[in-house]
Amino acid sequence: MVADSNFLYLAFIQSFHCPDGNCHRPVYLRFLLMNLSLLISHPLKGSQQAMLVIDEHPLLETAVVITEFDQPIGETPSPIALAEKLAFPQTVPIATEPDVKPHVRDMLRFGGYKPTGRGKPASEYLRQAVEKNKLSPINLPVDICNIVSLHSGLPISVIDVDLASEPLRIRIAPEDSHYVFNQTGQTIKLDGLLCLFDNLGACANAVKDSQRTKTSPQTRRTLSIIWGTQSLPKYCATVAQWYCDVLNEFGTTQFVCPTNKEV
Repeated sequence: MVADSNFLYLAFIQSFHCPDGNCHRPVYLRFLLMNLSLLISHPLKGSQQAMLVIDEHPLLETAVVITEFDQPIGETPSPIALAEKLAFPQTVPIATEPDVKPHVRDMLRFGGYKPTGRGKPASEYLRQAVEKNKLSPINLPVDICNIVSLHSGLPISVIDVDLASEPLRIRIAPEDSHYVFNQTGQTIKLDGLLCLFDNLGACANAVKDSQRTKTSPQTRRTLSIIWGTQSLPKYCATVAQWYCDVLNEFGTTQFVCPTNKEV
């Protein structure tokens, strides 16, 4: 780790999907604290960069994961052994926190949003779907997202990063905000809800992600956001490590970056 008065540099190990599983190189992430926001800069391909600003929030503790797959995800269906984890009970490699639900809801309430009923966190929807035997495989990155979210209790967004336009920002949605979240054109009201925004508007949150940036069979790169809370210290980082371990079995995790105010 190298630090100066303006920047904090962190070195991670970047694990590529190689035949022998031993391809590694260091990744350097640059953090700039400025105007109570966090700026993350990291090269993805050549001169491309992912720029993400996270507004100050008293409860949010999140991790951002960018993954590049070896081929379009439509060509790599989820293995049966992976899809079987979309159920209870399962043995998972992390110590899950009890009573995650109220902590996540409290974090989402901060901006005035009411995370109840049809507006409840996605992780609660997953549990409900399992209980009704209605949770089925979708595609590889979404299935991995759903498995980790289901068993950890933390909501996770996953979008096709190539369908989003920079700059990217996590902030609370203003009044009269909404977007379409499925193919039938249904919308979700976003007022007061913490969301990921791109240059065209809100595109993801802990409840329902936007249809505009959802993954498709052609997706090669994804951006995932694990919506954790500071009331469960270090739990988000633990979940993120497990998430990356699973992703690394099928693609390249570019980086994972915890982004709470302590950085």
